[in-house]
Amino acid sequence: MKLLVFSDIHGDELRLARLMEIEADHYIAAGDLTSWGHGLDRLGQVLAKRAGRVWVLPGNHESAETIAAFARRHGLNDFHERSFELNGYHIAGFGYSNPTPFNTPGEYGEAEIARRLRKFAALKPLVLVCHCPPYGTPLDRIREGVHAGSRSLRAFVERYQPAYLLCGHIHEAAGVSVRLGVTQAFNVGKAGYLLELPPL
Repeated sequence: MKLLVFSDIHGDELRLARLMEIEADHYIAAGDLTSWGHGLDRLGQVLAKRAGRVWVLPGNHESAETIAAFARRHGLNDFHERSFELNGYHIAGFGYSNPTPFNTPGEYGEAEIARRLRKFAALKPLVLVCHCPPYGTPLDRIREGVHAGSRSLRAFVERYQPAYLLCGHIHEAAGVSVRLGVTQAFNVGKAGYLLELPPL
């Protein structure tokens, strides 16, 4: 089973169309399809090519309500704080980011992130797709010594050790992968990452 996960398209319709040409079983847009929510429906027409197999998270540039309505309009799956089962794996989605300096629509405080992630704690094996990366890792590094990810997500990963973590948000870390304990973690970026789940 193949999952194509991508993030931070920010209105790049051409890049999104190329991603939709890749063959996968499911497609997960891990947030920030747009900048400040502009032009969302134009991108919805591109995603509709794969319709029921597309799962969408709100990034920090979109609200949960906006993405839920968008998914309904285009026959897509609203994935925020939801999960589905695939060949024995639990695929779970969590949008938004921890607070940014830009006051974007999709931000949670760290206590809120910790509270909302708890619903996924018992899911094993877990493939967790988030918009934001865990704090203090290569996945959230903006430059040497500067990290901007979520401390609560980092604590969740350290405690519950999902099999896979896929994220975006920090453009400078796009394409980076790292092992966090047993968790294989990837910042998928706008180029995307094709995850092939091994049989259990």
